[in-house]
Amino acid sequence: MGNEATLRSSMVGLAVVMVVVWLWTQSLKKTVVTYAVGVTLIGGILLPDWDFFDRSFSRWSYPVTAEERAAALSRKSHPSRFRLYPMRMVVYGMVYGYAVYRWWMFVAN
Repeated sequence: MGNEATLRSSMVGLAVVMVVVWLWTQSLKKTVVTYAVGVTLIGGILLPDWDFFDRSFSRWSYPVTAEERAAALSRKSHPSRFRLYPMRMVVYGMVYGYAVYRWWMFVAN
């Protein structure tokens, strides 16, 4: 139930940002781009395939094996929503920082 509530509150927050962008710019194009960027960023944080990403960084370019999937299912007994790994945080920070920067430059102009 918590995942749905988190997704719902994120989408409501995105709707508020879209209204602010619309009022500030009066541009449907910029509002639609804000929606697309927001949904992509929300999806990247809240809806990742943890069975895929919850592996060594060097294994990300390979498909999930049956053994890895079985190990992931066995760990589901004690769920933790967000796992903090340094390499993942660096990649997320770079990708999301660049996306927000490009979005801001688009909306501000």
